[in-house]
Amino acid sequence: MFATRSFHIGETVMTGVIDRELDRNHSHASQVSAQRFVLHGGLVTKVNHSCDPNCGIRLNAGGAHDYVARTPIAAGQEITFDYAMRNYTVEHFAAHCLCGSRHCRDRITGWKDLPAHRKAEYHGFVAPYLTDIDNQRAPAMRPPRPGLRPGEGR
Repeated sequence: MFATRSFHIGETVMTGVIDRELDRNHSHASQVSAQRFVLHGGLVTKVNHSCDPNCGIRLNAGGAHDYVARTPIAAGQEITFDYAMRNYTVEHFAAHCLCGSRHCRDRITGWKDLPAHRKAEYHGFVAPYLTDIDNQRAPAMRPPRPGLRPGEGR
């Protein structure tokens, strides 16, 4: 997918629509909440992954993903997003990413596998349920304070 006009940061580039509900995560599934997966319809399904994308994700009123410019996009430029901006786990792609960006992490991964600095760079351009999942898991992942038994005084 290529831009037919230029876009400014924060501007909606493509509007998503949900085609149907899915019962699980797979290579074409989009996660739209902690436990809900859908198949998007329309042209948003044709947007490629990049480890250094020019678009991010914003949920629209229908619960689908809109693509929003996270960098200025010129007319004719390819529209890309990071699959980790929508899915907490991604386990169904080839062993190596082929995006070719200077930030390529060599694998198409989900949000849970992104390094903290990359998550911070994506702030404001990822589906909110991803950070909610991180926040819910954080207390369970923190080690107990010294001198306390596990489960005490968190």
